Amino acid sequence: MDEDRFNMAVRKFLKEVGVTSQREIERIVREGALEGRSVRFRMTLTSDDAPSLQHVVETTIDLR
Repeated sequence: MDEDRFNMAVRKFLKEVGVTSQREIERIVREGALEGRSVRFRMTLTSDDAPSLQHVVETTIDLR
């Protein structure tokens, strides 16, 4: 395995996830689709090729 190539591919994937996720969050906030003063988010990373991979990141963002 080419370590540099692998690292770049992972970074490219994570950048795409980050950018597109931020756009979606901003869209729902702009559209007023959220109620309340905060919103909880959960991102789950899984892979059909690695069934044991189940990485979850959760956070709450204050909208005030």
